[in-house]
Amino acid sequence: MNTEETETNQEYGADQIQILEGLEAVRKRPGMYIGSTSSRGLHHLVYEIVDNAVDEALAGYCNNVDVSVNADNSITVIDDGRGIPVGINHKTGIPAVEVVFTILHAGGKFGGGGYKVSGGLHGVGASVVNALSSWLEVTIYHEGKIYRQRYEQGKTIYKLKVIGTCDLDKTGTMITFLPDDTVFEEIVFDFDILQTRFREIAFLTKGLKIVLRYLRSEKKIEKVYHYKGGIKEFVEYLNRSKTPLYPDIIYCEGKQNGVMVEIAIQHNDSFTENTYGFVNSINTPEGGTHIIGFRNAITKTFNDYGRKNKILKHNEPNLNGEDIREGLTAIVSIKIKDPQFEGQTKQKLGSSEARSAVDNILSSQLEMFLEQHPSVAKKIIEKSILSQRAREAARKARDLSRRKSAMDGMSLPGKLADCTDKDPKKCEIYIVEGDSAGGSAKSARSRATQAILPLRGKILNVEKARMDRIYGNTEIKAMITAFGTGIHDDFDISKLRYDKIIIMTDADVDGAHIATLMLTFLYRFMPELIKKGHVYLAKPPLYKIEKNKKIWYAYNDDELNKIMAEIGRDGSNTIQRYKGLGEMDAEQLWGTTMDPSRRILLRVTMDEEISSEVDLTFTTLMGDKVEQRREFIEARAKDVKNLDT
Repeated sequence: MNTEETETNQEYGADQIQILEGLEAVRKRPGMYIGSTSSRGLHHLVYEIVDNAVDEALAGYCNNVDVSVNADNSITVIDDGRGIPVGINHKTGIPAVEVVFTILHAGGKFGGGGYKVSGGLHGVGASVVNALSSWLEVTIYHEGKIYRQRYEQGKTIYKLKVIGTCDLDKTGTMITFLPDDTVFEEIVFDFDILQTRFREIAFLTKGLKIVLRYLRSEKKIEKVYHYKGGIKEFVEYLNRSKTPLYPDIIYCEGKQNGVMVEIAIQHNDSFTENTYGFVNSINTPEGGTHIIGFRNAITKTFNDYGRKNKILKHNEPNLNGEDIREGLTAIVSIKIKDPQFEGQTKQKLGSSEARSAVDNILSSQLEMFLEQHPSVAKKIIEKSILSQRAREAARKARDLSRRKSAMDGMSLPGKLADCTDKDPKKCEIYIVEGDSAGGSAKSARSRATQAILPLRGKILNVEKARMDRIYGNTEIKAMITAFGTGIHDDFDISKLRYDKIIIMTDADVDGAHIATLMLTFLYRFMPELIKKGHVYLAKPPLYKIEKNKKIWYAYNDDELNKIMAEIGRDGSNTIQRYKGLGEMDAEQLWGTTMDPSRRILLRVTMDEEISSEVDLTFTTLMGDKVEQRREFIEARAKDVKNLDT
């Protein structure tokens, strides 16, 4: 007898909703359940409801999900799954749907056979969303009847009731909720954040159609995400700003010990690896056993093929896995029942069976692909050999630098004006472009806690360079030495010498380009600095307004117009448009951009849940594909102000 078929066919009914604990604490400590009450936590509410619909799709019962951001900023999610059970749950004496929405840790994913695999947070989602909403209304289509129940701040307003009839074959659930503005710092949903998440889900759930509607603005927006090619189309999408090394995407799928495996890979001409792992459609940014199995298979299979076909000579060392994965875009998606994660954030998979399943399935199918496509295999291995040589050159440069540092007593860059306080938590470093701005900043700074590192011109674009060139670049070496953490595999955040790394560039196009180059370097080689909140952008003023010996500063055109409206446009005041930081004297630079009590700093953050989109943004902006960069800029030009031309 096929055990999996038996599990799938078990009844999904009221008594399969199991209860683990109560709901009291959610409104008191929302951050424990959704991470934060910021914009990220707000959007997480939508993900929880949509994830439940996706679970229905993974179980084979849902084909369509419709998400609307309504005019009042409420959210409506409609799916054509089986519908949440409406029968009485005998352990509580209330309808199963009410159990799902009012009791924490209640859902159809704990025992029973409701779901073989699940990406949702084990039934926590629906009740938490309900608890953190001003109101929530659920409508269920089941056996020719339409059921409805309403809740306010997690409390039931009326008993589940029948409000009408529908076709017997119509099934599904409609949930509408309005986030509670007394809980969240803001309750306005961002279309771009939502579409990034739903595009990813559609790629990972082959055949599922997700429609996203944004009905708040005057111009209504509707997007449809539906990918019959699944993760193969995902790789195509991620590689669209790069040049593929070979035309075909390598695709492998299989099943071992109950673990369903799907892998799509394609190398491109870049020098960075972008491998993304997913478990039951949930991103695992810290990897885990499925990624370990993937990397083992890649390394072993390509080395075996290279030796067997004499592309690797007998006197040459084996290729390092890092070299083989240079320029690789890969999606590793597995479906597994009861996945075991390390920690509560679901960011790293710990299930041992996933490692062997991915390793075995990929090894056998990749070996077959390479035998059938020898020209592709040769291109990949030859690129890997070049990477290996560059890595070895970078290692020698790094070792030489370490020996020099040891001989010099770990000397810091000569151009660095360091701070006198040695407590990293009190210290910050300004990265400034140009000698003129650097000179003003050195004069303006608080010597105890503020260090200044001036850079000459635009740093190397690391998106287009291998490690040997990166280690050989003077400006990048100065930053690496000043920060103290090392980079890439040598990175150690405990050695960070400054709590804040502040990028301070001119408020024009060139300044924005320099800042982007620096952020690209940090993202590619020191991403933990961004993840841990150590990276900032300084915001210098654009205008200085002077009238009757009084001075005002404006940071954008709106502020300028507001100041001018207040003081009057009678011709007796002067307006200076700053073209660069070098135009400010030390006193002005301190008062506007460096004084901690008056300055404006923008913290650079990174949402790991949409890491693939972050990577695509850097590749688009800093890669070779001009057309994609132009399209990217044009699509966002309307949102940019104060851009010099």
